Amino acid sequence: MNNKELFEKSKKLVPGGVHSPVRSFKGLHTTPRFIHQAQGAYITDEENKNYLDFCMSFGPLILGHKDSQVEKSIINALSKGWSYGACEKYSLELAEFILDRLSFAEQIRFVNSGTEAVMTAIRLARGVTNKDKIIKFNGCYHGHTDAMLIKAGSGLAGTSTASSSGVGKTISEDTLICELNDLPALEKILNEHPNQVAAIFIEPLPANNGLLEQTNEYLQGVKKLCTKHNVLLVFDEVISGFRVSFGGMAELTGIQPDIVTYGKIIGGGFPVGAVAASKEIMEHLAPVGDIYQAGTLSANPIAMVAGLETLKRLTPDFYQELEENSQHIVNIFSEWLETNDYKDYSIKSFKSLFWQIPEKKDIQSPTEIPSNIAERFYDLFKHLLNKGIYLSPNAYEIGFVSIAHNKTVQEDFKKRLWN
Repeated sequence: MNNKELFEKSKKLVPGGVHSPVRSFKGLHTTPRFIHQAQGAYITDEENKNYLDFCMSFGPLILGHKDSQVEKSIINALSKGWSYGACEKYSLELAEFILDRLSFAEQIRFVNSGTEAVMTAIRLARGVTNKDKIIKFNGCYHGHTDAMLIKAGSGLAGTSTASSSGVGKTISEDTLICELNDLPALEKILNEHPNQVAAIFIEPLPANNGLLEQTNEYLQGVKKLCTKHNVLLVFDEVISGFRVSFGGMAELTGIQPDIVTYGKIIGGGFPVGAVAASKEIMEHLAPVGDIYQAGTLSANPIAMVAGLETLKRLTPDFYQELEENSQHIVNIFSEWLETNDYKDYSIKSFKSLFWQIPEKKDIQSPTEIPSNIAERFYDLFKHLLNKGIYLSPNAYEIGFVSIAHNKTVQEDFKKRLWN
């Protein structure tokens, strides 16, 4: 069956034909590609067409698809079993490896996704502080848990509404929304709700509604307001964690969050998430404390092994090479945009992340994103897809570069663009 036939069949069986909205290619005037296999920087669809991939499963594949060392470790673990519902050593090894290298966390708990990590962090923050309200920022995405799907979200940005039906009014009332890059507005919210806010949740590198890099001064200001108002600071590093550096944005900014959430890279491409914090905070979780959290498949042994094998590779030299790969990709892409019908475009990049946008100025807030971004992206996406280049299929989603996007791949990228 070809891609179109598969999608038609899928729509009969699955809402919208997909298991996550952004995969539907909504508005892109082409059919979603059904992927048959992948290797390194490339994916191949069911029609046997090969694509240079800059989606990389939306971020976790920092080593590229089907890395041989990760594959070997997975096969070895798989030969012993793949789900126990009991204690095993794999999660202990991964936890120790991570915590030995993070100065701001003493304990960690593994869950099954970034959304679940945030859901746990919300309950943990409320339980620790005995306060109900939380603050999030327009332009930051924290998964599809009710308390966070209030205004903006992955797969929803750019549609007619940026919230979701089915979120109860009483739930949404406890989530306070603030604009990014506006400390006076944040302090105003805190002053209007004295001793009611448990935590401020922020992506220190907002990367799910565009790439909205914030200044270190602004993030330091958020931290100071948390301290002043006795509010916990939660860094959502599901995307930025282990990608921009091993310690994520917390390491790069020197800001110590009270709680941090992880996902993506931490599982090496398998479903996983995590919450990390001080021992004082983490031991409020059951079975030590009275904040309940559980998961049958949490710390799945295959995900733990894949994650550990991936993280072991993330040395300073690795990050330097990854950033060089990324800069070459951005330079090639920028030159092509400038010499074709996309002169209004620029590439915003940070480490191994990039975002193509029809705007030349720096953007730090979703209110600054040009109104024609979706319309312009439809044409660009389809044009590149026809050249065998696969971007994340949404104007607001960012691109990811892996270590597999090496010099040979960079030359191939250039050839595909100018072909």
